[in-house]
Amino acid sequence: MKGPEIHISFAPGLGLFVPAPRRTGRTAVTTDGVSTLGHVVESLGVPLTEVGALLVDGERVPAAHVPAAGAEVEVHGVERPQEVPGAPLRFLLDVHLGTLARRLRLLGVDAAYESQDAGDAALAAQSARERRVMLSRDRGLLRRRELWAGAYVYSHRPDEQLRDVLERFAPPLAPWTRCTACNGELTGADKDEVGERLEHGTRRTYDVFARCTACERVYWRGAHHARLDEIVRTALAEFGGAPA
Repeated sequence: MKGPEIHISFAPGLGLFVPAPRRTGRTAVTTDGVSTLGHVVESLGVPLTEVGALLVDGERVPAAHVPAAGAEVEVHGVERPQEVPGAPLRFLLDVHLGTLARRLRLLGVDAAYESQDAGDAALAAQSARERRVMLSRDRGLLRRRELWAGAYVYSHRPDEQLRDVLERFAPPLAPWTRCTACNGELTGADKDEVGERLEHGTRRTYDVFARCTACERVYWRGAHHARLDEIVRTALAEFGGAPA
């Protein structure tokens, strides 16, 4: 026996998650009469991490709402910048987003990342345990109930990924303050303190150094600095903050 039929429409930005026939205008959906609206939306392909306001017959409802027959449903995307209450804003990235993790760290954003694939269950548990926003292009991972918070990364290009995350969450930026290798905090280091870790040419050429307080990696403004500085300056110009 068929359940109640509702009519649902999705914001244009959510179109990539749903089949082509549902990308424009309202379409009919037959429900079982007991499932929540959140479940219905996810069953159509949209992770709830990407959903903002849910409207039923023009009235805002929670994801736990059970739609009745004939309901007219509008599914909106998240508002930007998106607030994440309940903990300091920090992120957890899956194994496929290593370049994005390093760029966030370059800008001083707390971004946890492991180069080995820990699996969806472990990542979701870590997100909940550490209260980190899970960043991923894996829709299945973002649908896991254990997640504390999450966000889909819409592009496969690192420049666009970074812009997307900075626009969506507006994290405070503090460039050159975090280790791009391990996410630890950086502190200034005397040349004499780190001299034994440097090659002769580096000791001779550079005088300003920083060291990670976690992994003790040493940093200086070497050959790759110009490219990194371009990333920093572009981010600061678009999203604010002050260069260090």
